[in-house]
Amino acid sequence: MPILLVAMLLLTQAGSTSIPAVDLAAATITGAIEEMKVSGVTDTPLRTVDAGGHHVGVAIVHRGISSGVVAGTIHSEVTEVYTIVEGAGTLVTGGRLLDPQLRELTARRRAVSGPGWTGRGMEGAVTRQVRPGDIIIIPAGTPHYFAEVSEPITYSVVRIDPGQGLTLK
Repeated sequence: MPILLVAMLLLTQAGSTSIPAVDLAAATITGAIEEMKVSGVTDTPLRTVDAGGHHVGVAIVHRGISSGVVAGTIHSEVTEVYTIVEGAGTLVTGGRLLDPQLRELTARRRAVSGPGWTGRGMEGAVTRQVRPGDIIIIPAGTPHYFAEVSEPITYSVVRIDPGQGLTLK
């Protein structure tokens, strides 16, 4: 019997406890999207939990049509995983942030994405078109931004925070 299986059996027999799973109903997600489209808020954290040594957050983001935006953001402690739900745009990731400036760590920013930097652009980055169904992993410390949103875009974000800085919700 493989060692991993034996260890799992021993843990189960020892009465180990697990962390409960968390559900986000489709109605909650749809409601958040509709509210963002009306309110203009772009990033809405839906749930952030202590996943046993790290925090994991789920948010929904909606961005309207834009182009020619030159910027860049780095989340220094939080890895993000985007899943494009609707719309399309040009996502730029990697390379080097130009003229990095420490972002003010407001209570909202702490809750949403943690500390980091912004810049006036990026060099040496990868540019890609994103569409519904695409998944992009942006490791902590990786510069990124949407250079263009050609169709209003909505995407879910899973944020992995080993430093446990994101506010639990």
